[in-house]
Amino acid sequence: MYVADSRSTPAAPAARLTTGRRSALAPTVLALGTVSLITDVSSEMVTAVLPLYLVTGLGLSPLGFGLLDGVYNGFSALVRLVGGHLADRGGRHKAVAVFGYGLSAVCKPLLLVAGSLPVIGAVLAADRTGKGLRTAPRDAMISLASAPEARGRAFGVHRAMDTAGALLGPLVAFLILRQAVDGYDAVFTVSFCVAAVGVLVLVLFVPGRTAPERAPDAPRASLKAALALLGEREVRRLALCALLLGLATVSDSFVYLLLQRRLDVPDRWFALLPLGTAAAFLLLAVPLGRLADRVGRWQVFLGGHAALLCAYALLLPGWRGAALPYVVLALHGLFYAATDGVLMAAAAGAVPAELRSSGLALIQTGQASARFVCSIAFGAAWTAWGDRTALATAAAALAVCAAGAVLLRPAEASELDGGRPA
Repeated sequence: MYVADSRSTPAAPAARLTTGRRSALAPTVLALGTVSLITDVSSEMVTAVLPLYLVTGLGLSPLGFGLLDGVYNGFSALVRLVGGHLADRGGRHKAVAVFGYGLSAVCKPLLLVAGSLPVIGAVLAADRTGKGLRTAPRDAMISLASAPEARGRAFGVHRAMDTAGALLGPLVAFLILRQAVDGYDAVFTVSFCVAAVGVLVLVLFVPGRTAPERAPDAPRASLKAALALLGEREVRRLALCALLLGLATVSDSFVYLLLQRRLDVPDRWFALLPLGTAAAFLLLAVPLGRLADRVGRWQVFLGGHAALLCAYALLLPGWRGAALPYVVLALHGLFYAATDGVLMAAAAGAVPAELRSSGLALIQTGQASARFVCSIAFGAAWTAWGDRTALATAAAALAVCAAGAVLLRPAEASELDGGRPA
């Protein structure tokens, strides 16, 4: 098998991954895409039912849900730098990724016995710790295995495979809820089994060492060296832009809850709403990754936030047309396709290979921390002012933050790639 060959073959240098006019896709990218696909089936099964389980099943207020959702989506920010640092020391990207994926898998069955808010919060925090540890090493392995001029496509392919799992996860959860007597318990159990398979694929099919040989004058991996990257103009600007725009990015769960309120979606159909976002993400990730490689990653990244602003605008008025959920979810998926992998592809060109995992983690940390703050603030605004006023405030904040990001615009990724080792 093409993927199986990657077990014993180190990640090829970017220069050897070119065939003709287009860079070949590294086996490491496909193997990691398979791991992410399987893992996302598991995690999105839980994510799809979690808002309804917490708000309807446990009776949490929007503020209480905002706190838990902030933990779920933002807690990983606290450990991403640690994961990136550990991965860069000795090139242990795979080992750190395995630990992170394994920790998240173990947390799934713990939801079966978590019946109170503090316990659920602790389990979700542990799950997100696993995600925080694995994300930067995984993205570093993708960037190190890919040619600089094709990183947008490589991340696009990975995110498309990842999103295929996100598309299947809610569907599996929906079918389980319809068939099982104890629906939520069954979802959490199946989710654990699927996550365990993902860890097994990572262990068997992803190369053990992906970091390049260290040059004599290259910086040594350390937390101090990672933080020192902020002294470089382009890294600093990318980190500030990611943080700024993250402050006005409303959590996915709130978008789905807003759609449910606007259209009176029955509870049994709620788990299907993420499918719209995932389908658009899946279809657009690779084309937008290629577009970013050609026309500039920064333009595509800002265009994604413009799509998100349009989605907010459509949810504000009292329009309840049949097309509303399709248009909003398509824009939501377009936002992720134009920003998630594209940001990492651009950041990889600004960070030296020896600190690749730490540098990517630095930018991811700012973005995740900002989204954590936004989730809590949006939940508090919803509780105090109502959902419509809270969303109007978020839309205005996103417009202001986008204007600030335009002023901070970093150099083009192609220029950055020319000045860094691949």
